[in-house]
Amino acid sequence: MAFGMGEDTARSVTTHLDAATYPVTRDDLVQTASEGGAPADIINVLKSLPQESYDSKEGVLRDLAEAARRFAMGTSRDEDEGEALRDRRNIGRDMVEGAPEGMTRHP
Repeated sequence: MAFGMGEDTARSVTTHLDAATYPVTRDDLVQTASEGGAPADIINVLKSLPQESYDSKEGVLRDLAEAARRFAMGTSRDEDEGEALRDRRNIGRDMVEGAPEGMTRHP
């Protein structure tokens, strides 16, 4: 998934965020991206956004890192009741130490 400039615009989440009319719900963002031909990874990250609705594109951009982390960890927004997900101080260490064999990577 492309976050920056100079990337393939079809793989850029900002292209699909620009197509939305704000305020917008998370489900409307997913639908807009899907209708705009977004690849599955962008659609899945948008589905993982932590808030139900957004007033601006900037609000979505602020939450994209959190959504990408949730998607990469296989955690849906409904499973956020655990304290480990709220405390992000050791996320890099926790992804490397104690990870299953072959699954050690830094976020």
